Amino acid sequence: MYRTEAWQEFLKLVRIPIFAASTIALPLMFYVIFGITFAGGQAGGAAATTYLLVTYGAFGVIGAALFGFGVSVAVERGQGWMRLKRVAPMPPLAYFVAKVLMSLAIATIIVLGLFALGALLGGVRLGLGEWVAVGLTLVAGALPFSAMGLAFGYLVGPNSAPAVLNLAWLPMAFASGLWIPIAQLPPVVQSIAPFLPPYHFVQLALGTIGASEGGSPVVHAGAVLAFTVGFLLVAAWGFRRDEGRTYG
Repeated sequence: MYRTEAWQEFLKLVRIPIFAASTIALPLMFYVIFGITFAGGQAGGAAATTYLLVTYGAFGVIGAALFGFGVSVAVERGQGWMRLKRVAPMPPLAYFVAKVLMSLAIATIIVLGLFALGALLGGVRLGLGEWVAVGLTLVAGALPFSAMGLAFGYLVGPNSAPAVLNLAWLPMAFASGLWIPIAQLPPVVQSIAPFLPPYHFVQLALGTIGASEGGSPVVHAGAVLAFTVGFLLVAAWGFRRDEGRTYG
């Protein structure tokens, strides 16, 4: 049942053209435009094409987790799908596990697509161990940001979810250095970045190629873990609130 639910969740999303175009194609397009076409020189001690491959990979993975998970949960809550799932003869966790696995699968597609572009068009050259380390770190990022998406999914309504997520996510991506290297951002933005979850995640990913902008990997990992726990607590509160409104 877990496998079937996960497969159907994946098919549902990839069959939605706007999801595939925006969530999968957007980070690939951004990398071609900004990471390959206009990139040059060094960033964080690495070639700019390599540095931006990692940051746009983080951007794609987080976007897939937030929109594939958060918007999906918000919309399905509004449609009454959660009530139907509750009476279905399936494990209660299957619904959430399927969405997490979907986020990991979409993240893998995005990362592999970026790797192909980087190697074929961007001249990115990494050792096998570095490719594997970058890929695993980026894909693993789908897990904490699925928690963030779940929190948003239970806090906002189905109609407002895409707008609210965009308003929260896009400035956060910019301020975390996912579009432009953090060292090139204004000092006031750099001072805000350490308080944002994507900043710590992307520093962990950059650390696998020796391009981290500073800070201990333990600190970055601890910050990501703390944010994840916080988002899960918010999601649990939202779930209980939703259940109370539905069933009393």
